[in-house]
Amino acid sequence: MELFWFIPTHGDGRYLGTKEGARAVSYHYCKQVAQAADELGYAGVLLPTGKSCEDAWIVASSLISSTDRLKFLVAARPGLMMPTTAARMAATLDRFSKGRLLINVVAGGDPIELEGEGLFLDHDERYALADEFLTIWRKELEGEAVDYEGKYLKVKGGSVLYPTIQKPHPPLYFGGSSEAAMEVAADHVDVYLTWGEPPSQVQAKIHQMRELAAKKGRSIRFGIRMHVIVRPTADEAWKAANELISHLDEETITAAQKIYARMDSVGQQRMAKLHNGDRSNLEISPNLWAGIGLVRGGAGTALVGDPDQVAARIREYEELGIETFILSGYPHLEECYRTAELLFPKLQYSQHGESGDSFVGPFGEIIANNNIPDHMVKSEVSSKS
Repeated sequence: MELFWFIPTHGDGRYLGTKEGARAVSYHYCKQVAQAADELGYAGVLLPTGKSCEDAWIVASSLISSTDRLKFLVAARPGLMMPTTAARMAATLDRFSKGRLLINVVAGGDPIELEGEGLFLDHDERYALADEFLTIWRKELEGEAVDYEGKYLKVKGGSVLYPTIQKPHPPLYFGGSSEAAMEVAADHVDVYLTWGEPPSQVQAKIHQMRELAAKKGRSIRFGIRMHVIVRPTADEAWKAANELISHLDEETITAAQKIYARMDSVGQQRMAKLHNGDRSNLEISPNLWAGIGLVRGGAGTALVGDPDQVAARIREYEELGIETFILSGYPHLEECYRTAELLFPKLQYSQHGESGDSFVGPFGEIIANNNIPDHMVKSEVSSKS
């Protein structure tokens, strides 16, 4: 199992859909979140992409020197980037980060936003373009000089002079729920991502992707992108979930859902169907809450509960085949710590691999200027037994 966190380059705060409790996302704030995730032992962080976000490549590049082990999942955008340029960027960032780059292939799901970027292709055409893009990108990073002429892309003598550290190239992550997207995934990607749908829907996706990949002689790993609201008790967790959307009114929800309705992303359509803009019944599966998707595009569900409950739900997804969990929470700095403190022990998760006796702390304030808290507890238990 790998646990990732999220760099909120499109905004952050204590509540959704309001300036109340909001905070500015600056370089220093992103650096705080990245360093917290690195220190706590998350395997990597996802950087979002699109019109509403700071540029993911620039943000990742700026955070390399501030982190030691953290991997950066950064978007390659077929149609908005040329494959040779994207391959060169990947090689540089992989080398400069000493092998900490992961690639998130994003074809895009909002035709109006994409037209603003200069891309005028329908849904299936974008995935056909992505297939050509990845064919060129992969061959170049594998060391080939590429001559290629497709329907959308043409390259003559394309090559990358500097090799990547990761071989044959940085791993490719990809999310897409349509038939066209799944065909591309089966041909090219290493990790297929889904948003946090109920386990039965995730299971069906995994089964379909495994069959498609097997027909092409390939195997694929799986990941899931979702939020998490974990608290010491279930009551506290559900209270926090309700507080997160406490400033939303029906007008705000309706306006947001109108924008999502124009999108041709099948994944976004599936997210919207989980709640249909109705805030009256948002627990769509045990401990799976769709409230975030009322006003947030993309990942719109959260696991909500106490540490045992959330850990149990994560284990359910793991049993289906999910290996990578890309988590987030509002606000992202505080929830990065809270999630690690409450959830990691329940999952027996330690990405850094320190032994239980290691001491790089202190962990908690020293008691009476003399005793390490954990040692104090052990001593008291031993004397009473």
